[in-house]
Amino acid sequence: MKRILTSVVLASILVSSSLAADAKTAQVSKKAVIKAEKKAQNTELANEAVKAIQYTQDTLIYISGKNTKKAKDSIKKAIGELSDLLNRPNTPYLLPVDVQINAYQYQGDVKDVKKLVNEVKILVAENKLPQAREVLNSLRSEIVIKTINLPIATYPAALNLALKYINEGKAKEAKDVLSMALSTLVETDTVIPIPLIKAQALVKNASESVKKDKNQALKYLDEAKKQISLAEILGYTSTSDTTYKMLKEQITQLEKEIKNGSKTENIFKKLLQKIEEFKEKAIKTFHK
Repeated sequence: MKRILTSVVLASILVSSSLAADAKTAQVSKKAVIKAEKKAQNTELANEAVKAIQYTQDTLIYISGKNTKKAKDSIKKAIGELSDLLNRPNTPYLLPVDVQINAYQYQGDVKDVKKLVNEVKILVAENKLPQAREVLNSLRSEIVIKTINLPIATYPAALNLALKYINEGKAKEAKDVLSMALSTLVETDTVIPIPLIKAQALVKNASESVKKDKNQALKYLDEAKKQISLAEILGYTSTSDTTYKMLKEQITQLEKEIKNGSKTENIFKKLLQKIEEFKEKAIKTFHK
């Protein structure tokens, strides 16, 4: 049986600099995505749960080889690993044992998205669903953290039942229980909208450069508004009290203050807080 191994796959399509306002703006956006990908790679696994699954897989191999002693030793190790977790306070229901990171980046602007959405509607109306799916799959700009999780509420009980069957010499029953336990691993996808990551980084860079280069700061803010509009039309929703409209209005007001030579430190601070809250509440986790 194939073992579960920790893996990170970065399938990034980095945005072309020709789509951004200038080279500096493009570089800020690119670095923001790379930084977010690296952060996603640091998803912490539950090492005890990883070992428990490995021991479970070993047990199945030993049972198939009719090595009862090693099967018992292996499953007891699996039970021991999870016992440590169960005795800890605030142990989550789902324990991450494997993670894969993929980044998909849409190359285009709001007008391009609108054209493709209309194309999808036509394809659906004509019942050309495979073609419509292909277009829809391109309308995404996100980092996806795909996690395999062990359900702590049910997995230990299955191990104990399998051990009981092994002790009773019921190899088939033990194998069936262990195979079923492995099939209960839960897959979750956490989706992080890339345009909001970029917008946040662009506003931050604008706040840092506004005193020495107002024109560059304005370019960052203009691109930030475009990224926010892109996130909106791509359908990334947030449960924050702040709306897309409010964010764009605040950036527009900030641009006016910069042009008027007003102090903007506090305005930038509040805007960055709003974007952070909005982004965090736009991150969605889906169970499969």
